[in-house]
Amino acid sequence: MPKKVVTEAERRRRRPTRQGTVLSERLIVQTALRMLREHGAAGLSARRLGAALGADPSTVYRYFAGLDGLTRAIGEELMGRALDSWTATGTWRTDLRSLGLAIHASYLAHPQAAVLTASRVTGRPREIEVDETILGILRGAGFTDTDAVGIYHAFIDLALAFAALDAGALAIKDEVREADEHMWTSTYAHLPPATHPHIAATAHLLADRMNHSAYPVLLDTLLNGADARLTSTRGQDV
Repeated sequence: MPKKVVTEAERRRRRPTRQGTVLSERLIVQTALRMLREHGAAGLSARRLGAALGADPSTVYRYFAGLDGLTRAIGEELMGRALDSWTATGTWRTDLRSLGLAIHASYLAHPQAAVLTASRVTGRPREIEVDETILGILRGAGFTDTDAVGIYHAFIDLALAFAALDAGALAIKDEVREADEHMWTSTYAHLPPATHPHIAATAHLLADRMNHSAYPVLLDTLLNGADARLTSTRGQDV
């Protein structure tokens, strides 16, 4: 049977680790983020994490329900950092757009962690706080509960889907990513109009756009649709 995860107060070390630090959930998560950045998901293990913390590998299992529990905590940390970097203005569209961009940026700042966690639902406090904030913005703007949930669903999935997609590109080796990006000018730009007339006609535009995330464009499209829906609903109430 897995070990029971006990409360922070119960599991806190009474003496520092070999490196002179006192363990906490936050320290373990921050160390795991650094390891993911340096070694990728394959390099994250209880043994390596214990070595990096100067503690016994089994210590991780006293703070988290295995490495999967740690993965959830990492996802929560990225969500929490997004929320901490965001400031509400009171204008629903502005606030949703800036929060979506903050979530996307938070994940892209840690691409290896983003690839590992973007598809997870953590159920942890900071993630719940983000969800409560989004729904609060939508309901406060006047959306019905049904519309608020539908827009929330599309909003958060769009942010996390692009976080995973864009982080995946950042997580690969620089030379591989650069070769992929160069393809738009080395290959697509030289396709002949006789065989590929549409690509040839738009090759210069493709080269300018395709190496940048489409997330802001799709986010604005989603918000345009939500705005139209809200206007329509208000019109029906008159």
